[in-house]
Amino acid sequence: MSAKPILYYAPRSPPCRAVLLTAAALDLELDLRLVNVKAGEHKSDEFLKLNAQHTIPVLDDNGTIVSDSHIICSYLADKYAPEGNDSLYPKDPAQRRLVDARLYYDCGHLFPRIRFIVEPVIYFGVGEVPADRVTYLQKAYDGLEHCLAGGDFLVGNHLTIADLSCIASVSTAEAFAPIEADQFPRLVEWVKRLQALPYYQKTNQEGLDMLVGLVKGLLTERQQK
Repeated sequence: MSAKPILYYAPRSPPCRAVLLTAAALDLELDLRLVNVKAGEHKSDEFLKLNAQHTIPVLDDNGTIVSDSHIICSYLADKYAPEGNDSLYPKDPAQRRLVDARLYYDCGHLFPRIRFIVEPVIYFGVGEVPADRVTYLQKAYDGLEHCLAGGDFLVGNHLTIADLSCIASVSTAEAFAPIEADQFPRLVEWVKRLQALPYYQKTNQEGLDMLVGLVKGLLTERQQK
């Protein structure tokens, strides 16, 4: 019997949480290996052999190495979805392109704006989040709001890996850049829909609470000095 796929991860990381959400949706058990990024474990010689870009998450599926959360999610959905059920990552080319477009929106627009807020606080001693960065992050909600005009989820009426990737980012973003319900009503309801998933608390909320607690704690500590 093959060993469980190994995931090198940190629970605070939104991309890592996206993979955890996807594995849970697939009822797939992973061998979780913590990586202490602040201590530099992601730049060790051993880790660089897995991923020369020294980013997490990284998946080692019995020798098949996959990096970048979006690629990992699509890989897992392709390989481990139940026979005859491709709803998480549709094989239909037109539907798959839509899912991919939402994934690229997350990695190209949404998640980078979150990084510009949290990473300076965690790694560079910043004591205040600039208002323009909050506004810039909130502007990214508009694209998701328009996607949700077509159904309950980001691609129609079925949950896909696009939803799982984006909720990891949006739930993080919301902690620092609130979602205005009157401006983004579909997005507010979508967040509630994803929060109702039976595996959401363990795979996303716990790590989210860790990240938000760390960042807000550091901000409070520095502002009191």
